[in-house]
Amino acid sequence: MAIEISFGQYLPLDSYIHRLDPRIKLIITLINIIIIFIVKGFIGYAFLACFLIALILLSRIPPLYIFRGIKPIIFFILLTFALHLFTTQGTELFHWWILRGTVEGLRNGTFMVIRFLLLISFSTLLTLTCSPLELTDALESLFSPFKRIGFPAHELAMMMSIALRFIPVLVEETNRIMKAQIARGADIESGSIFNRAKNLIPILVPLFVNTFQRADELALAMEVRCYRGGEGRTKMKEYILSRGDFIILTISIIVAIISILL
Repeated sequence: MAIEISFGQYLPLDSYIHRLDPRIKLIITLINIIIIFIVKGFIGYAFLACFLIALILLSRIPPLYIFRGIKPIIFFILLTFALHLFTTQGTELFHWWILRGTVEGLRNGTFMVIRFLLLISFSTLLTLTCSPLELTDALESLFSPFKRIGFPAHELAMMMSIALRFIPVLVEETNRIMKAQIARGADIESGSIFNRAKNLIPILVPLFVNTFQRADELALAMEVRCYRGGEGRTKMKEYILSRGDFIILTISIIVAIISILL
């Protein structure tokens, strides 16, 4: 039972989306995330989905990678749909045992599923086309105007970058520990839900220990390299906005406006 997740991983390819300024990609992602929770109709969501598919095609990212970003939360998405279906008051759609599905619940549940799918897909596409270093520079650049009021832009960007970088590392570590426990005869896939939760203890304990050890090693490495925050630091690569960046940003804003109007 291996865990597969693509969120937080970077897939280096030569595509139009990869060559975009990371600040523009971050802004486009934030715009679409906001629009996802503003749109109230299926036509608007369909328009956003078409824009997402176009971005995936332009990035040359295999759709399987996007699906791997959704796969770990499928159970949570289905649970959210069921809760909306059976707890929303309205016109009865069907009745089974003590459960009563409503038309309004079906509509709200479908909306939530679409929102989750689009939200995870846009976020996964961002991390697949932006390296952790590019995301750090983009966040720091966007937060830099707030430095005048004492906002720790560099430190916050660094923490978010490290957190994103640790996601695939922790997944890989979890898979390694699970394979080691299974090789020793551990049964983590059968039995009741309580037994499965109990069998996860031999996996979670070494995972937490290894995680704290990695964090301590990272802190030591940063200290040895005389890391003292972003004060006085220079960048090896300076990002300059191009015509292509403004074009894709303009298209994204137009798509957002049309999605709301639809």
